[in-house]
Amino acid sequence: MSIPGPPDKPSRPTWRSPSAKHQRRIDLMVLFGSAFLIAAGGGWAVLFAWRGLWASVPMEIWLVITGIASIVLTRRQKTQEAGLLLMATLFITLCGICLVLDVPSANTHRSTHNLLPALGACAFLLLRGRHPVLRHGTSVAFLIAYVVFDATTFGLSTAYVWPADIRSLNAWGNDLFSIATLYMALMVIQADVTARNALEADLRNALIENQFVLHYQPQVNGKGQVIGAEALVRWKHPRHGMVPPGDFIPLAEQTGLILPLGEWVLKEACTQLAIWARHPDTAALKLAVNVSARQFRQPDFVALVLNIVERCGVDPHLLKLELTESMLVNDVDDIIAKMKGLKERGVSFSLDDFGTGFSSLSYLKRLPLDQLKIDQTFVRDLLTNPHDAAIASTVVSLGQNLGLEVIAEGVETEGQRAFLLSIGCLLFQGYFFSKPVPVAEFDAYVKRSHHAPLEPAAGG
Repeated sequence: MSIPGPPDKPSRPTWRSPSAKHQRRIDLMVLFGSAFLIAAGGGWAVLFAWRGLWASVPMEIWLVITGIASIVLTRRQKTQEAGLLLMATLFITLCGICLVLDVPSANTHRSTHNLLPALGACAFLLLRGRHPVLRHGTSVAFLIAYVVFDATTFGLSTAYVWPADIRSLNAWGNDLFSIATLYMALMVIQADVTARNALEADLRNALIENQFVLHYQPQVNGKGQVIGAEALVRWKHPRHGMVPPGDFIPLAEQTGLILPLGEWVLKEACTQLAIWARHPDTAALKLAVNVSARQFRQPDFVALVLNIVERCGVDPHLLKLELTESMLVNDVDDIIAKMKGLKERGVSFSLDDFGTGFSSLSYLKRLPLDQLKIDQTFVRDLLTNPHDAAIASTVVSLGQNLGLEVIAEGVETEGQRAFLLSIGCLLFQGYFFSKPVPVAEFDAYVKRSHHAPLEPAAGG
């Protein structure tokens, strides 16, 4: 059984993230390209059939089929797959045309390759978020092919070379499509830059006008008693409502605004700890605060944290700083030195997203950690995926052997909680207990947890 059920899912926000707007533009770009491919392929197929150039007809039909398949994939929200299909088909087709059909002669230049640079730019936009090798490699392949075909007359002299009038018509079509495609790519880029600049300006203004708030997600033990919380920043935008952190934290990192924002979060969290210290129900609660790599790299980070703790008058043993594995890629010695400086004063540390980053076991031995966090990506499917279950069990065993607490985040069902208890994980965080909530709701939840604690799971 559990404390009165998990909160309802949040209502649909009014905020529409820049990434969602970008994806909408990319969807439209793929649909436009697919529609053009269908129209162009169908038109050329009819023209080639009318002129008796039957060898070129199957190629155009293939383009029509590709365009239809891309539209279907896009409508099924598989835009990147649709884009890859379009790019691969066009690259192979255009290179084949340049080699076999559109071979330059003394009187007629090649024009098909003029499409390649614009398509390379589109590929760069379509593959955003994919592996850098795939994204950059695809774009570079288009550009290299363009240079090769533009700087040489290389081609195969066969009976399939298009006649001069067809090639002249093809040149007009290629140039128009190339210009339209490049213009479309530039419009997407401009829209992205405009949206980013607007969001950055709003973010700077939000810091000045104090538009940020902290929400608190309970962390509970095996009996359902709240032993702490994680402080999570939210942006209460005056026009768009509540903006999720995933839409502004990355930008704050890139622009350096994460430093004043992180300092504000730390001050607000310590202020809340001081308030909780006055009430018996909350006096012993620990509060976890996420710290970014950029914050930790500040030379005076240790002094900054200790100064905030001292000014707020809180017990440093109740403050827990959460680090991510990705922070450990660089400057590990500096990170360890700062952790030790804070730990000597009572501040504790948790390694967040454990198992998803780049840290090695040798780092765990050196880091003055107090807690490991099992990432929600392993918790989500641990009842159905034996690999996730094995990883969770390994993390628990590792934590026990190293003398560290282990907490699982992303717990959403009683089954997940029971399994985690059975393997020795005694601390939990997730929607099964509560979503991140404002402080008033959190305080009410703490009071309820004292009166209606969870029973241990069977075998826990």
